[in-house]
Amino acid sequence: MTTVDATAGESGRSSAIAEEAAVAAPVVGPMAGDPAMLGLGSFIVGSVALGLALVGVVPAGVLGAPLAIILAATALGLLLGAIWAAAVGQSAVAAIFGIFGTFWLSYAVLVLGLDHNWFAITATAILATVKLFLIAWLVAIVMLTLATLRLPLSFSVLFTLVDLALLLLLLGYESASAAGVPSSGLIKTAGYVVLVFAALGVYLFFDAASAGTGGTARLPLGKPLLHG
Repeated sequence: MTTVDATAGESGRSSAIAEEAAVAAPVVGPMAGDPAMLGLGSFIVGSVALGLALVGVVPAGVLGAPLAIILAATALGLLLGAIWAAAVGQSAVAAIFGIFGTFWLSYAVLVLGLDHNWFAITATAILATVKLFLIAWLVAIVMLTLATLRLPLSFSVLFTLVDLALLLLLLGYESASAAGVPSSGLIKTAGYVVLVFAALGVYLFFDAASAGTGGTARLPLGKPLLHG
């Protein structure tokens, strides 16, 4: 084989490898779209529903009131957003949406399971079960908060508010009366915190929507707390 033939062969193989890499690589950029529009929208509607339930829009103790929205819109929408984000190579976004999606899904399963006795949990163990749920998710969301400090400040504030709401709910159930009734004051305060982080989610949604609809001006999201 001549030098020219060898060079041509190497060039052909390089081109083939480049073409394979281009096909295998995730699609990113403007054509990929932004899964945050779906994920944030789903997150907002469930947060509003839960927050309103906690502050007393429905009678106290009616835990199933927001479930239709939480299960069919928020959990499903966030998990679809996670799949979309993973498909376009946004691993951090996929993890955030996936974690929050499974949180809302597990909340729905918890409430349905307790209401219908799916898990054979006795009445005396319900309070401890709810506290177990809140502690486990508080640990998970605090972990997520600390692991994403390189994101813009608005996201860190949002996650911190979620942490605060979970903590207030935990304290509310921890200080339950002898009859197992949680502190209404702490539960309502947690509900207001939920509505606040829902409002922050709206702000983030408008930022994503601005970019997604061709806008050039982005809303200020704040500098990350952690650099490098």
